[in-house]
Amino acid sequence: MSYLFTSESVSEGHPDKIADQISDALIDNFLAFDPESKVACETLVTTGQVILAGEVKSKIYLDVQQIARDVIRKIGYTKSEYMFEANSCGVLSAIHEQSQDIN
Repeated sequence: MSYLFTSESVSEGHPDKIADQISDALIDNFLAFDPESKVACETLVTTGQVILAGEVKSKIYLDVQQIARDVIRKIGYTKSEYMFEANSCGVLSAIHEQSQDIN
């Protein structure tokens, strides 16, 4: 029996790479300030827009939009000509509190 095997590899600057770095930074920050944090987050990146979604159980508040902008700036998206820039891109947070029923 034959089958088709496919895989995807994305290069530097691909939106998935940016999204992964933002999600990692959110998790790292929550755990740095509250090691008991429970974080399930996803990030979507498209031209001029970042969407943060998921749920968190933590004792602390983080400015998740600022963390996302800091990551974008650190990567190097600092010019409007890129059509994706740290200071002007939209950052929407749909992160909410995790259910108390989840341990």
